[in-house]
Amino acid sequence: MKLMPIVITALRSISTVTISLSVIFTLIPSPVQCQWTLPDLPEPVTNNAIAKVNTSEGLYLLSFMGLGVGKTNKDVHNKVWALNVGDRQWHQRKAVPSSLTLKGRLASVAVGIGDKAYVFGGYSVAEDHSEISSPDNYAYDVLSDSYKKIASTPVPVDDSVALVYQQRYIYLISGWHNDGNINLVQIYDVQTNRWQQASPFPGVPVFGHAAGISENLLIVCDGVGVQARVNQRRSFLPEPACYSGSIDQHNINKIDWQLVPHPTGIARYRMAATAISHPHAGIIFIGGSVNPYNYNGIGYNGKPSTADNKLWFFNFEQQQWQLSTTPTSTMDHRGLLLLNENSLIIIGGMQKQQQVSNKVTVIRTDVLQQR
Repeated sequence: MKLMPIVITALRSISTVTISLSVIFTLIPSPVQCQWTLPDLPEPVTNNAIAKVNTSEGLYLLSFMGLGVGKTNKDVHNKVWALNVGDRQWHQRKAVPSSLTLKGRLASVAVGIGDKAYVFGGYSVAEDHSEISSPDNYAYDVLSDSYKKIASTPVPVDDSVALVYQQRYIYLISGWHNDGNINLVQIYDVQTNRWQQASPFPGVPVFGHAAGISENLLIVCDGVGVQARVNQRRSFLPEPACYSGSIDQHNINKIDWQLVPHPTGIARYRMAATAISHPHAGIIFIGGSVNPYNYNGIGYNGKPSTADNKLWFFNFEQQQWQLSTTPTSTMDHRGLLLLNENSLIIIGGMQKQQQVSNKVTVIRTDVLQQR
């Protein structure tokens, strides 16, 4: 559970974009099956960082750290699994290093650039349930199965989002730092191994949000904010809000943030999200839960959280939300991978009744069919 939260307020004003919600898409059952057959993970894992890398030996899918099936602090681990796409099974690789006493981490994020995966942050959970946001970041080479420590995040975060721009800059947006959410946008440069700041996130600082980027355009949605209360402990509340950002093509530190009308008015926590270009360019959001929860899947309100099967897609060209569903309800994700033009990949997570999953789920992008 997040303890003693501190809200850091937004620093920029917000302009409003008017978007029509008149276009609704539905899922066509027949094309859900994909020509790709991907094996399940060797063991269930959730809240794991995932990445895709392109190497001289082919395409690899990677799963870093996370939470095992027992869903206690003892089940937080630093295991790594790798799949060379086309192989029949995943292979365990060297565990992620850590400067912290507890080596396992939850809520890390990872991205692939070329043949390297970059793994950032996350948090450890002690037996007394205290948590520490990790400053540790690594570049991972799957072919040599080796890690290179890279510059620590200026303000370490967990439950953040990581977006890649120009195959060089990695943007960490908002997230949780030890005692509260931050509104910072921190940029890591893979070429110089240095950090810099971008225009801060304009909304309520959140953790457990989801985001995607297409060229210089990004969408960030939902997550959990912190609300102060008179003579009571601060509470965690879902934050139903979406923001678009446009990175200045002449200044990577400048983001023009705008508020986007929410597709449903109901926030979802720890969705899987990424950019797609087919059949339309935009950002797709899948799954999550409407009831924010502790790492074991039990809500901050004490009620078990339920995985969702909703699918949202923000179409950049039409400036519209398109809504659909997927065959499987799923939550507790750190990312969504685009395997090819038509296929999205979810690795692990939680499914019905907060069950930790070993499933590798393939979802076709052409499930978005207009009525």
